[in-house]
Amino acid sequence: MRRTVFFISDGTAITAETFGHSLLTQFSNLDFRQVRLPFVDTENKARDAASLVERAAEVDGAPPLVFSTIVDQNVSGALRDCKGHLFDMFATFITPLEEVLGVSRSPRVGQAHGMGNSHAYEDRMEATNYALTHDDGISKKLDQADVILVGVSRSGKTPTCLYMALHYGIKAANYPLTEEDLEQPRLPVFLRQHLPKLFGLTIDPERLSQIRENRRPNSRYASLKQCRYEVEAAEALLRTDKVPTLSTTDSSVEELASRILLELGLQREVF
Repeated sequence: MRRTVFFISDGTAITAETFGHSLLTQFSNLDFRQVRLPFVDTENKARDAASLVERAAEVDGAPPLVFSTIVDQNVSGALRDCKGHLFDMFATFITPLEEVLGVSRSPRVGQAHGMGNSHAYEDRMEATNYALTHDDGISKKLDQADVILVGVSRSGKTPTCLYMALHYGIKAANYPLTEEDLEQPRLPVFLRQHLPKLFGLTIDPERLSQIRENRRPNSRYASLKQCRYEVEAAEALLRTDKVPTLSTTDSSVEELASRILLELGLQREVF
């Protein structure tokens, strides 16, 4: 049976969607149609949202699930009688938090994903710019890097660097090992100067071949033989210099980023 799920917020709805999606992954045998409704910041907009929930209930023949992170109690009140099962994160957690902390909340919209902390936002933008200007070995000046990802071409270095920059403000550079590098007994000298910051990414050769085939069909670059050679040679170099390594074959960028930060002891606030 298909169920509609609404993520409703007076801000971006990212928090509601992230929280709700995390819960829904525990019910992978069900079919969910997901609808995001951001910036529901007036009572009229909330009533319009409630109407959408009611229509979805009629179509599905079952009440939709509604995950809400609306701060304003008057606005959120307009959703309480909607024809869905409401999961209000603020109503659930704010009162217990006020009791534990001994202070009342100061309601403000959009704090989780806004620009409330301009310094933190600027740090993230600077880190993102750093990742872009130090992508694929563009620059070998890596003194300011927090982490340097090393691996063969198309092993997932760039998306992982950008994710760490955008979500953690991490200055992440990456370097693709070339055939010339792979013929050497150790990693390039300029990389070994930053050994504590190095982290290796590897991948199953079969998966790498599939990825490269989409980029350069029927090429030597994408051949399984070439992919096997590069992966084996790269892993040998990383082992020689004792660089911690993760496989990207079955891991998301979220998992990779979290494991890398944990391994390198980089404690950063998620944004």
